[in-house]
Amino acid sequence: MNNSLLVELVCSRCQRKFDPHLVHTVCKSCGGTLFSTYDLERAKSDGVRALLRNRTPNMWRYRELLPVYNDTNIVTLGEGYTPILPLRHLTSVFKAKSIVLKDDGLIPTGTFKARGQSVAISKAKELGIERVVLASAGNAAGAMAAYCARGGVEAHVFLPKDAPEITKKECLSMNAHLKLVDGLIDDAGAIVTALAARNGWFNMSTLKEPYRVEGKKTMGYEIAEQSEWKLPDVIIYPTGGGTGLIGMWKAFKEMEEMTWISGKKPRMVSVQSRGCAPVVRAFQQGRESTEKFEGAATIAAGLRVPAPYASEQILRVIRESRGTAVAVSDESILVSMTRLGREGVFACPEGAATVAALDELFANRWIDKDENVLLYNTGTGLKYPELIQVPEIEVLKNEIISNTAQ
Repeated sequence: MNNSLLVELVCSRCQRKFDPHLVHTVCKSCGGTLFSTYDLERAKSDGVRALLRNRTPNMWRYRELLPVYNDTNIVTLGEGYTPILPLRHLTSVFKAKSIVLKDDGLIPTGTFKARGQSVAISKAKELGIERVVLASAGNAAGAMAAYCARGGVEAHVFLPKDAPEITKKECLSMNAHLKLVDGLIDDAGAIVTALAARNGWFNMSTLKEPYRVEGKKTMGYEIAEQSEWKLPDVIIYPTGGGTGLIGMWKAFKEMEEMTWISGKKPRMVSVQSRGCAPVVRAFQQGRESTEKFEGAATIAAGLRVPAPYASEQILRVIRESRGTAVAVSDESILVSMTRLGREGVFACPEGAATVAALDELFANRWIDKDENVLLYNTGTGLKYPELIQVPEIEVLKNEIISNTAQ
């Protein structure tokens, strides 16, 4: 069944157009990221939005606006449509109108990376790609390994040697070919680029192929639909490679063109760790792209991306949305994990960084107390067990029960 309304791929830099029925990475002319474009007028006239009411609550409910033409090629684990939770304690602390959290920690593989990999591997299957490779800081590798296993695609992953142990185990358990690199994600990326062509592997690294961002944009569609098509005033998002930030903004523009939403779009806030903040630095210096952040180090592995490939796209979204970029300390991230714990959410450090950013944004009055704010938690804290220190706890013995009974 042909459901997708995908028309063509367009380069983000030079606007060159490409046939989506062929295999592509980045623009052959300028190296720009390729973005999918759809027949949005037809989506509007066909009443796609009304069809959502009767569809399964996962991200493939938006299949007309995703790039897989034939449903039989969809590789899914039930990802998407994660809840938006009111953060009552934080709302009270900041005396705010509304602070909510969209929790992708409940998604398959435990992080939002499942969204991008579900779409990318599905499209790879449709295009006949049999072997893929990825340079990752951690969670994207685990997600790709899972969806490759599900879809029968051979996976090769390259991780920094100090990537979270749980991710290494995840990749191996999903039968991926795992290699460790003495360096950061950009070092792994250089190795992947050198090996991909030689070994016939398709490079799935962030924004070096067209389709992971399409999976990430479903975050924006879900936020709109779950909020009855009224977007929040501010979205605070942890930024490493930046695909989610770019994807959400793409979704908002598509929905605006289809008249699914109207009015102001959210101000987008990019949050990074002070130990790796290339986007924050470039934003503050007024640059259009980032420079490599030397000596990158942070407890939040997903934020340790010293040179995001499509940094110009990230910065463009921040400025176009009238947003900002904030760097927070690792110490405040750890404290914020506990603060979210009071709300019943065991968040990853990347997601907790959004709470740390709230302190600065409210203190600087960048956010007004009468605005609606959405934080994005990109994963579960279960992926980072080493960050939670358990104090010495008294071990009770059976005689306590006996003595109590007497």
